[in-house]
Amino acid sequence: MKRLTQTGLAAAALIALPQLGLAQEAEAAAPGFDEIGPYIMTTLLFCMAGFLVFFMAAGFAMLEGGLVRSKNVTMQMTKNIALYSIAAIMYWFMGFNLMYPGDFNGYVGSFFSPTALDPVGVAAADADLGYASIGSDFFFQLVFVAATASIVSGALAERIKLWPFLAFVVLLTGVLYPISGSWQWGGGWLSEAGFSDFAGSTVVHSVGGWAALAGAIVLGPRLGKYDKDGKVHPMPGSNLALATLGTFILWLGWFGFNGGSQLAMGTVGDVSDVSRIFANTNMAAAAGAVTALILTQVMYKKPDLTMVLNGALAGLVSITAEPLAPTLFGSLWIGAIGGVIVVLTVPLLDKLKIDDVVGAIPVHLFAGIWGTIAVVFYNGDASLGTQLLGIAAYGVFTFIGSIVVWFILKAVFGIRVDEETEINGLDMGELGMEAYPEFSKG
Repeated sequence: MKRLTQTGLAAAALIALPQLGLAQEAEAAAPGFDEIGPYIMTTLLFCMAGFLVFFMAAGFAMLEGGLVRSKNVTMQMTKNIALYSIAAIMYWFMGFNLMYPGDFNGYVGSFFSPTALDPVGVAAADADLGYASIGSDFFFQLVFVAATASIVSGALAERIKLWPFLAFVVLLTGVLYPISGSWQWGGGWLSEAGFSDFAGSTVVHSVGGWAALAGAIVLGPRLGKYDKDGKVHPMPGSNLALATLGTFILWLGWFGFNGGSQLAMGTVGDVSDVSRIFANTNMAAAAGAVTALILTQVMYKKPDLTMVLNGALAGLVSITAEPLAPTLFGSLWIGAIGGVIVVLTVPLLDKLKIDDVVGAIPVHLFAGIWGTIAVVFYNGDASLGTQLLGIAAYGVFTFIGSIVVWFILKAVFGIRVDEETEINGLDMGELGMEAYPEFSKG
């Protein structure tokens, strides 16, 4: 083995010193976790929360599949996977950049501007591009717009044609939702006015509810739902076990819906707040379910499972506008009122002969309005007047925009299936396949 002489060691040291210095400078220049940690953790939050909210698509599908009659289940499954896929494409093509950073604030913004992602292998030194990766932010916001479209799907079940419904989804997810969403979450005029909607009781749920209400009015009720004297004829769903599974999936997904809306996980305070949001979200859902359970026992002498399921969902919608600030008791009574709202407004819609197959309008619209108002009890920066202004603005814009679109679709294509198809079921009439071919039609 060769040995270096003293002179050789000195020469080697002289050669190594500049390289050592460069290595030390590079190490010193590399950002530490304190600098890039918030970027990494918030990106992770968006991804994990986005996965949970994505799973709500399965929850909506199972809930609707259980609450419609067996002859219409395949149609609901088709609508739900199609609407999510359309939402993903439309939000990339124009929705995301129309909604952020609030391009539509009283003037036409940048339409047809597809979303561009972060560069491949973005360097740590470039993490100051934002508080999270563009990809994670885009995906997290995308799953919200898909949830909005799912609300419409359930309300209009069992009598709407597939393609006109999907045409409405294109406009809802690509234009209507991003424009109104920019008013609040895109830093638009309602945000500047002080309107507060933490995770979307109004921005998401009421918007879906208003669009569903407009569609239900234009479409009309199912055949045989109401007689000439106004009597309601119940049309039980095909599978309450499936509907219950769907509700639990939605409940699970809501932790991502509300928790991810903290929009940061880079500090101890942020992580603590996310856990607080989880606990409050869960409490509101539980309170809504128990309230509906007790109230239906008192009113109808027997508990109504479908009301209990929707009571839990109404509790979740109610707490969505402010899931951080309330105490657990505050979340309990806010969610409980959501449960009361569902039990009282489902029969109210029937009196008005507005046929909502799954109870989406009471859950998402009425409970969404309540949740937006309830913000003032725990958020000292919110005022009742500003909250009502936001509710009215979203209601007028979405309802009028939706009803115009529905009327145009009705005039041009027709939105309702023919009487024979409705009687025999949309599964065979529209799709030529049944969800339960071995069973008799329900």
